[in-house]
Amino acid sequence: MTRHDFRIAAIGLAPALLLTATTALAQLTGTENGEWRYLGGDAGHTRSSALTQINGDNFSDLEVAWIWRGDNFGPNRDYFNRATPIYVDGVVYTVASPRRQVVAIEPATGETLWTFREPETIRHLRSPRQAYGKGVAYAEVNGRGVIFVTSPAFFLWALDAETGRPLENWGAQVPIEGFPGSGTLDLIPPLVSDWGRWQDRSASYDANFGIPRELGMVTSSSPPIVVNGVVVVLVGHQPSYGQTRIENVPGDIMGFSAETGEFLWKFHTIPRPGEFGHETWHNDAWQWSGDMSTWAPASADPDLGLVYLVTNASTVQTYAGHRPGDNLFGGSVLALDVQTGERRWHFQIHRSDQWNYDLPTAPMLLDLTVDDQEIPALVQYTKQGLIFAFNRETGEPIWPIEDRDVLQTEVPGGYTSARQPYPTRPEPVDPIIWDGLTEEFVVDYTSELKVRAMEILTHYRVGGLYVPNLPQDHTNEFFNNVGCQAGGNVIPHPPVADATTGWLYSSHRRSCSAPPFMAPTNGVDQDNPDYARPGPGGATPNSTPTTGTTVAAWLPRGARRPTPEQAPHVSATGLPTIDGIPLYKQMNNQLSAFDMNTGGRTWSLPVGETPEVYAIHERLQDVELPNLGGAGWSIQMVAGDLLVQTRALSEGTRQIRPDGPLLLHGRDKRTGEILGSVELPAPGQYGMMTYMYDGKQYIVVQIGSIHTDFPGSLVAYSLPD
Repeated sequence: MTRHDFRIAAIGLAPALLLTATTALAQLTGTENGEWRYLGGDAGHTRSSALTQINGDNFSDLEVAWIWRGDNFGPNRDYFNRATPIYVDGVVYTVASPRRQVVAIEPATGETLWTFREPETIRHLRSPRQAYGKGVAYAEVNGRGVIFVTSPAFFLWALDAETGRPLENWGAQVPIEGFPGSGTLDLIPPLVSDWGRWQDRSASYDANFGIPRELGMVTSSSPPIVVNGVVVVLVGHQPSYGQTRIENVPGDIMGFSAETGEFLWKFHTIPRPGEFGHETWHNDAWQWSGDMSTWAPASADPDLGLVYLVTNASTVQTYAGHRPGDNLFGGSVLALDVQTGERRWHFQIHRSDQWNYDLPTAPMLLDLTVDDQEIPALVQYTKQGLIFAFNRETGEPIWPIEDRDVLQTEVPGGYTSARQPYPTRPEPVDPIIWDGLTEEFVVDYTSELKVRAMEILTHYRVGGLYVPNLPQDHTNEFFNNVGCQAGGNVIPHPPVADATTGWLYSSHRRSCSAPPFMAPTNGVDQDNPDYARPGPGGATPNSTPTTGTTVAAWLPRGARRPTPEQAPHVSATGLPTIDGIPLYKQMNNQLSAFDMNTGGRTWSLPVGETPEVYAIHERLQDVELPNLGGAGWSIQMVAGDLLVQTRALSEGTRQIRPDGPLLLHGRDKRTGEILGSVELPAPGQYGMMTYMYDGKQYIVVQIGSIHTDFPGSLVAYSLPD
């Protein structure tokens, strides 16, 4: 197969020809006895279960068992339900609303058993990640079930799984009115206690207010993960693309005792002097640059005693002139010893991130058989559309990874790394990302369209994944650079894997754009107004420049548009269109399967139907178009021999109106063929899970949309009695 042989039709092939010899691979703990103990089902975050009561023969017989209404827990009409529930010991647990209330749900009826809500703080109001909580963690501590959750205000709570009450004799007293005497930890002091900029401050610490804005912001968006008695806390920040200051709080990773809440260890995501990777930070940027957060979920191998985490970029994602160097451990997969926090291995997926390519999904842990060799594997999916595979014990790549030269910045004082890593196998989800918008990907529905598109592209410099922004006053003959990627923002459509076969399933979309031009800031702070929250005495420290804050020298300031003669229509991506038709052959919503034992794609198909706007477009009359896929993203999980799948019609802060029946499909995981379908009451969101209770299997789908009556809700399906 050549690297550009992309579309594969697997429908109709014999299943025996599609399965590898490894049809009974091991699955990490978490889904035994029909449970779903982790956010991703098992500790390896595969989002797969071996349950088979619901199968291709009876999937269409599924009935709604219950609907749990998330809008009963606060004003969350625009809330995106990214919290996948867990199921342990006969109870479903999740979080609800931007308050991130913890909720226990009866598994057969959907009845709410108990709720827990953190007392109000100014820190919560100032949190930039209120509505992004992805769930809870569970552990048994001295024979007692405990639910752990990290709040938007960055407190860690330990709750009795049976009652929802904070644990007694756990953690430390928080000096804020309304907080209980135990059962919680203020995570800010241990996070910043050894940070120089915190030590140099003169003001006293106000636990109610949190960190002053001139030093940065800290929050959480993913639950902790509990491994071998250690609670590993993940850190989130204000998104790096929404800020202008170059200072921020380091996103260090911390471990605490699940039994007592005692602080155990901390790993510096920005290495200090003498630590591995410190030399990748030039100009002493390590002293004040921050973030490198772990806002995506984590996975773990309890037998190896390792926890696996992914990181994002440092401050100001579009410009790195103030933080030159490769910037470890940004954009990296980290394997840490869960007892000590020591780095066992790491791999930097991309260096000196300036493209918002932060790693958006947890590493997936699978046991593979590659060339007759059994390998404990870690598979990392990316926004770019690249798939990396490692031995999760040693960090060695399963297939070679090569460095490729990439375009360099032309912004004065800027910095880009000269080379970026590309895996040689598996192939990318879309071959367009190898070299970008080359002729083979140019729109060719008609010869006139292709001629016009090629003419427009002569004014652009075509690149692949790592296309830098240009200064606004550049003198090049082209309007801008143009780059392409394929993985997409994987947050609302995480990939899944089959722990029994070693297959990976990913939703992806082709996207090409011309990045905005960069302009000097002249020191003017224009931080995201969404984070202008009240401070002590009614002050709004996030909305105006603050003493001690340094503004980045260059920031995006929009695109310089071509003239109407050159390109009459310009899309939101900054790339011209031809009467609304993109310059590249579209692939809106594609679902692909990869056999990670071989690194090969097994099948690929569009999800949904080509938007109707193309059928009525005057340039496309009498043109037979391929199925380009429909709106939204595909979301799925593996359950037995099924790939349970639907479309997510919510994406970031934009929600799409349903363009047809809302269906949940049961697909043959070997071919992608739809074996049965049932209707959903609202569009899917983010993920789903399954469990067995009292002899009956349930499938729970996260749903919600501002265009329906079920924002931030859950719907459970089961077979008739």
